[in-house]
Amino acid sequence: MDGVLLSFDIAGVDATGGVGAQGLDLSDAVRRMEEYIPQVIVEAAVERFIIINNTQKSFTLTTTSTMNDTVDKLVIFLAKRDGIDKLVKTFQYVSKLVNWQVETTHPDLANRFKQWEVSSGLGRKAFRTGRFLTGFNGLRRNPGATPTFKFLAVLANAGEMVYFFFDHFLWLSRIGTLDAKLAKRMSFISAFGESFGYIFFIVSDLIIMKQGVEAERKLIALQEEEENSKDAKEKIRKIRGDRVMRLMAVAANVADLIIAAAEIEPNPFCNHPLSLGISGLVSAWAGWYRNWPS
Repeated sequence: MDGVLLSFDIAGVDATGGVGAQGLDLSDAVRRMEEYIPQVIVEAAVERFIIINNTQKSFTLTTTSTMNDTVDKLVIFLAKRDGIDKLVKTFQYVSKLVNWQVETTHPDLANRFKQWEVSSGLGRKAFRTGRFLTGFNGLRRNPGATPTFKFLAVLANAGEMVYFFFDHFLWLSRIGTLDAKLAKRMSFISAFGESFGYIFFIVSDLIIMKQGVEAERKLIALQEEEENSKDAKEKIRKIRGDRVMRLMAVAANVADLIIAAAEIEPNPFCNHPLSLGISGLVSAWAGWYRNWPS
């Protein structure tokens, strides 16, 4: 409304700055414009703020409502290095099992799956470039709460660092960048470091799970004495959740230990395609569970 009145006021001013038909001089019109323009700017800014605020609220509600969406979780999972590694590891050992199953009946198909297995294995080695730094950084940042755990962490991470470091040379020798004769030696050193580290990771997880069981029993006893103890219930829930994750870690490490043993000391059990295939899938799927977004 003020804008309409203002336009009428300006229309009443002649081009020479004199007084028009409505008797309004130029200075009065300018004053009215100065009063009106800031008001328009403020109103526009307020309207813009309301629109942006409503948009942000809508986005927040949408994000919250889709937190449990499987596709969103899959995208997050595959964005992680461990996530893509577990997916390709699944490809690797599924193709190994299929190759073993159809090797005698469908040689051509078996050869295709063998190529898929080899390609997946080499791809995983490429993805693990620089992975040995993870163990080093773990020791540097969080070596353990007690001397026992520090000792176990040093041994476990040292073995893992050897595994991932020499795995680089194994990969380069397998693809032909380095002498192919190095592959067998690099494979042995890498597998030895892997198995050495996994033993101490398993021991560490078992000790923590044992401590968790003892703490849970105490909390259950406390909960029976004090009814409706929300704090105790929450602690029990966290202990059980941690135990499940550590069980998955132990399962994965035992499975990988079998695979490493097949390389270090070949034997009919560990080197059987069925043993290797199942072990690889157990390790991969335990990793899926541990890395899947909650």
